[in-house]
Order: sequence, then structure tokens, then C-alpha cells
Amino acid sequence: MGEALGGRRRWIWGAVAVVVLALGGFGIVRAVTADATDKPDAAETVAVDKGPVTTEVATTGTVQPAQTRSLAFSVASTVESVAVRAGTTVTAGQVLARVDDTDAAEAVGDAQDSLDDAEGALAEAEDNASNAAIGDGCGSNVAAGFAAATKTPTRSSGTSATPKPTSTAPAPTRSATPTRSATPSGGATPSGGATPPRSAAPTATTAPGRPGGGNPSGNPDSGASCTASGGGSQQGGSQQQGGGDAILSAEQRVTQARTALENAEEALAGATIKAPIAGRVLSVSGKVGSQVSAGNSFITLADVYAMQISANFPEADADRLAVRQKAVVTLADRAGAEFHASVVQVDPVGTSDGTMVRYGVLLSFDDKPEDLLVGQSAAVRVTTGARSEVLRVPSAAVHDVVGDKGVVRQGTATIEVTIGLRGDQYTEITKGLSEGDEIARTW
Repeated sequence: MGEALGGRRRWIWGAVAVVVLALGGFGIVRAVTADATDKPDAAETVAVDKGPVTTEVATTGTVQPAQTRSLAFSVASTVESVAVRAGTTVTAGQVLARVDDTDAAEAVGDAQDSLDDAEGALAEAEDNASNAAIGDGCGSNVAAGFAAATKTPTRSSGTSATPKPTSTAPAPTRSATPTRSATPSGGATPSGGATPPRSAAPTATTAPGRPGGGNPSGNPDSGASCTASGGGSQQGGSQQQGGGDAILSAEQRVTQARTALENAEEALAGATIKAPIAGRVLSVSGKVGSQVSAGNSFITLADVYAMQISANFPEADADRLAVRQKAVVTLADRAGAEFHASVVQVDPVGTSDGTMVRYGVLLSFDDKPEDLLVGQSAAVRVTTGARSEVLRVPSAAVHDVVGDKGVVRQGTATIEVTIGLRGDQYTEITKGLSEGDEIARTW
């Protein structure tokens, strides 16, 4: 009986093995024949159409004020008042802080006194020079000139200076205007036949009895005769030059005093800090009672009404950036909102952080949003190229791009195409396809 039971078990195990082998064989056959019977899925296609093609470069940046001013006192003194603190919004011309201006005010008074003294000295020097010029105009030789003019000339014949005409000779004729005679004899000969002696130097004929030796007709040559006859011309010239030196020195003193007064007034005005522009105070580096030095920054003021975005782009993208390109900016604190901006500056020189060279770019909001935070982050997308209504295909459909050439798949064949602007989503096709052609979207 035991043998019968053992035989039955062997038969059961043999049957199980046959079934397992049969199932395994069926699975293998099914797997092998499945590929031969199922059709492959058709590749997804897309039609060539017309539309815009754009290229963009993106990065992150920070919001910064268009300009920042560092304000300082122009005098060293003690802070008397501070009217603002960090974060305060101010208007142009608003008083922000003051220091003690006692010393500065006294300096202005002293400078004004020095200027008054210098101007008085200049006026005195000019008066002295004017008086010296009047005295040098032969005024000191009036008596001598009068004596020379009234002295009766001596004639060699012993006749009177004014000979009376005889019955046979006419009286000598005098010119109404004294002239210098070109003839040594003076032109006319008195009745006695004597010729008046020649003077050692030609002099103007002077009417007897006219004082000063001047020109009776007011002829301008009278001044010249004054200079020729007197021996004081050299002395007068030296006096005039000396007066000119005194005036020049006085003028220089006035100029220096006026400059000192302007500097003192500027220093006095600099004892008070006023906002040169409207904006927001970023920092205040002192308090009431503290000592400050002239020229050291005390308040930092930012123009928050003309905010800009500062961003850095890698050199692979920077060569496509240019001024006036359009951009889209998104801010972390304003989810879903997009703000339009324009590129206003691209740095010509890049900076390296050790691994990558980047180029700085400034962008200005086309319509600045309100209440921007200085230093907040911003995502920036700059449109570096754009085409409108051009033949285009998805960029993923174009492969093996070299220069302006690439290939696309149409059915089971590949077609070479010429491409134009290649954007992130679409690529412009300039040759090789027509509108409506079906090509593989990806392959």
C-alpha cells in the first residue's frame, strides 16, 4: 500500500511540472509574437504655421534706487538736531539735521570785515593814482609856464617885442592859431630888418600875457608841448607805475577777501543738512550731541521714486543684450503680477566670481509699481530677439542645428531646413517647409 501511495505522489508532481512547463512555454511564445502582431504607436505630428518667434534670456536681480546721495556737514561741530531716521520719506529741501554753527557764523563776520577793509584800500589806491595823474599833467610847472609865456622875447636888433609898423613896411601878421614856423625867421621880418634869434629847441609861438604857456586855441598839441618842455616826465611815469602797482595789489586783496567770504558763507550753510532730492533715508550715522567731522557722510538718502533693477547675466547671454530691449519683471511679494521694463545699461566689462564671468545690466520700469522695497529680489526675462508672423515650427522638432541649418522629420524621412531666429519655444523656418506641412513634433 505504501508503494501505491508513493507512485501516486510521483504522478501528481509530474503532472504539475508538465503544467508549469506548458504555461512557461506559452508565455515565451506570447512575448515573442506580441511585437509581430501589435502596431507601433504613430509619432505625434504638428503642422507648420505662422506666428511670432522670440528669444529671451533670464536671471534674477535686485531692486535698487536710481541714485543714492551721501550727505555730510561742511564744518566740524556738535550735532544739535536730527529730524529723520532710517526709513523716513522726505521731500526736496527738507531740513534733516543741524550742527552748532556759532563758529561758522563768526567766520562769516570776520570775512565780511576783511572784504570791507580790502575794498576801502582799493578805493584809496585809486584816488591816490587819480590825484597823481592830475599833478603830473604839468600842474606843478604853472608858474614857470606863466613866466615863460609873459616874458618879452629878445631881438638881436634891440627892437621892441611888438614893433610898430612904419609907413613903408606892413605890420607883421600873426596867425590866429599859434603854429610852429618852418622858416627860421618865423616868416615875417620886422621893420628894423632884424631877424629874431632862433631858440635852442623849436617851441610853439605864445601870445604875450597868456599864462601857463598853454595853447590859446585849445589845440591838443598843448599837452605834448607840456611834456617836451618839462623835465618831470620821467618822474611822472614812475609815479603812475607805482600807482598802478598799488591798485593791482589792492584788487588782489579784494579778490582774496571775496573768495574767503564765499567759502565762509558756504561753510555756514553746510552746518545744516537739507534733502537735495525727494526720497527715503537709508541710514543716519550719528545722534544729537555727537561730534562730526567735515565731509564725513552723516545721512544716506535714496531716490526711491526712480527705482531700477540691477541684474547680472552670464557671458553666454550677455552678448545678446542691448540697450532699449524690452523685459518682463516679476516680484516675489506680488505673485502673478508682471511689470514691463527696458534695458538702460549693459556693463562693457564683466566680473568673475572664480567660476563664471557675468555682466551687469540695469533695467528701468516702464511704469514703476508703488512701495517697492530697496534690495528686494526680482526675476527678469529680457527679450533679445523677436519676429512677427513668420513661418515657424516647435524648436524641439529641429535637430542637428549647425549655423543656420537643421533637419526635421516628415513621416519616415528627414528634411534639411534653413532656420532664422531660434527661440525657446519656436524656431523660424526660412527655407525647406511650407505652411501646413506636417512634421514630427519630437523625435
